[in-house]
Amino acid sequence: MNRICNLFGITYPIIQGGMVWCSGWRLASVVSNAGGLGLIGAGSMHPETLREHIRKCKAATEKPFGVNIPLMYPEIDTIIQIVIDEGVKIVFTSAGNPKTWTEHLHQHGITVAHVVASSKFAAKCEEAGVDAIVAEGFEAGGHNGREETTTLCLLPAIKKITTVPVMAAGGIGSGESILAAMTLGADGVQIGTRFALTEESSAHFTFKDRCLRLNEGDTQLTLKQLSPVRLVKNEFFKQVEEAETRGASVEELRELLGKGRAKKGIFEGDIYEGEVEIGQIASSVHSLKTAEEVIKELINDFNAALKRTKEIPSFIL
Repeated sequence: MNRICNLFGITYPIIQGGMVWCSGWRLASVVSNAGGLGLIGAGSMHPETLREHIRKCKAATEKPFGVNIPLMYPEIDTIIQIVIDEGVKIVFTSAGNPKTWTEHLHQHGITVAHVVASSKFAAKCEEAGVDAIVAEGFEAGGHNGREETTTLCLLPAIKKITTVPVMAAGGIGSGESILAAMTLGADGVQIGTRFALTEESSAHFTFKDRCLRLNEGDTQLTLKQLSPVRLVKNEFFKQVEEAETRGASVEELRELLGKGRAKKGIFEGDIYEGEVEIGQIASSVHSLKTAEEVIKELINDFNAALKRTKEIPSFIL
């Protein structure tokens, strides 16, 4: 059996990323019901909003689901306690030190995975005792690693130094890419963009429509002086690019970013002045489907790609 499937009690080793403003209970429950692992994205939720989403997800599925928690969340203590009180059994942490909360979560019977963008932090994850690691390459949407290491390079490096199950993330949006990741040693995958652009995603329709019409090169990693984030090249992106080109200070960039810019872009659909965060793989996605349809397509394409590998000739020494 697959280590990720065993760890989380799921049918397919496919995890739906817990994305801000995209990953509510509807998306998480549908993914879980389809055999993957749905994650509620706590990063854009007030504590009581998260509690509501957890309870609705419980009502919508009897399958395992989890919560993604950015550890730099301003009300992290409250969020952690809500997850414990509501009986959530799987937590994916990110954007912080896994040592801070992993042991505490384990004490309450919670399985913990942590998202990293470098093998250095993967080693820290193993030291912290996490149950699994997400190796996220810089192809991914949203906040990202400063090193700009691709998934193709990051995954083998992390596999060399860790013993816990590893999920690949960043640039994965097809059955073929899942197979490629597993060939490099991944035990499973975490997919964000494909699920952000589904009917059940809580993102605004205008956001989805814009992302479904992206071409190769229409996104770029920026705001590296603050917190690197992959954005669609819109008016806000151009303002950031101009500021960075002339050497704007961190304070000026922070003021330009302001508050609620991601909500404006993703949840409210302001595709001009908002942060429109999406992964590079969006340029390969051009139709809006249900999350269940996406899961079925991923599995069918994975199996077809696996069969095709038998046609590849072996190298003989």
